[in-house]
Amino acid sequence: MNDFMNNINFGKTTEQLETFFFGPARAYAALTLDYSEKLANAQFDAIKAYSDTSLSQARAAMDIKDAEGLRSYIEGQQKVAKDLGERVKGDTEKVVALNQDFAQQSQKLVESSVKTASQSAN
Repeated sequence: MNDFMNNINFGKTTEQLETFFFGPARAYAALTLDYSEKLANAQFDAIKAYSDTSLSQARAAMDIKDAEGLRSYIEGQQKVAKDLGERVKGDTEKVVALNQDFAQQSQKLVESSVKTASQSAN
């Protein structure tokens, strides 16, 4: 009978650990991993775009052969600067949105864990 009681208590303890600790910890780890992947992908996309722009501009500068080529290159720099500014703005907005989503999802996870704990305590 004593062994039977120990098994029942062990099962309840395992269930409580899953409910209060391991389940929420796994959910938060999955949320964090998803966020990290999205953030890394956004950063890689931005780095590639900035690198491509830099290399393109370097090639364009290497192609300058005369005053007309220099004038054309300098005029093109205004468009490049505008496009780059818009890209930076877009990348910043994307990261802010990712951060806001992560914060909201984290908050929902905490609220759910607190609600579960509260219901279990009653």
